[in-house]
Amino acid sequence: MKMRTVFISFIFCLFCTAGVVYGAEVAKIGIIDFQTVIDASSAGKRSAVEIKSQGKKMEQVLKEKEAKIEELQKSLEQKALVMSLEAREEKERNFRIMANDLQSLKRRYLENLKDLNLKLSDEIKKDVFEIAEEIGRREGYLLILERRFGGVVYAPDTIDITDRVIEAYDALDAKRAGKKDKSAGRSEEKE
Repeated sequence: MKMRTVFISFIFCLFCTAGVVYGAEVAKIGIIDFQTVIDASSAGKRSAVEIKSQGKKMEQVLKEKEAKIEELQKSLEQKALVMSLEAREEKERNFRIMANDLQSLKRRYLENLKDLNLKLSDEIKKDVFEIAEEIGRREGYLLILERRFGGVVYAPDTIDITDRVIEAYDALDAKRAGKKDKSAGRSEEKE
């Protein structure tokens, strides 16, 4: 009888601990597609508009300078035969200077656009990562990766939390815009 009781107790303990092992929580892993966040969020759309508007302004300035250079080149070609050697050399020197200035301006504008893009992307990335960290903490995720740069080759859509991050980010962005509007209204009242 004693042996039977020990055996039943052993079997009972075995099943009790097995239930704990089988009932263990599965590790939650999430994926974020940062490019989708930039494309779909209101802040991302706003930054794209800002970059495009800066690009168009820069493009307009470059077109005007290119038109001046073309005009100078045509003038130089038309009057080259009737100009004195010194006058022609002076015009050619001015043409080369303007062409070099245009090339350096193009490089500077490209650098400025690249810096602006990086700055705006970094601001978005900072906010998105904070939101993802909050979601991860709140919902018990073990790991949240960025789809493209995190080395993820494949992930099922069921673990993709990008849409939830975009919703939270849009809410944060709207709240910030509301605060800016209120503070702008107060500063206008003081004046």
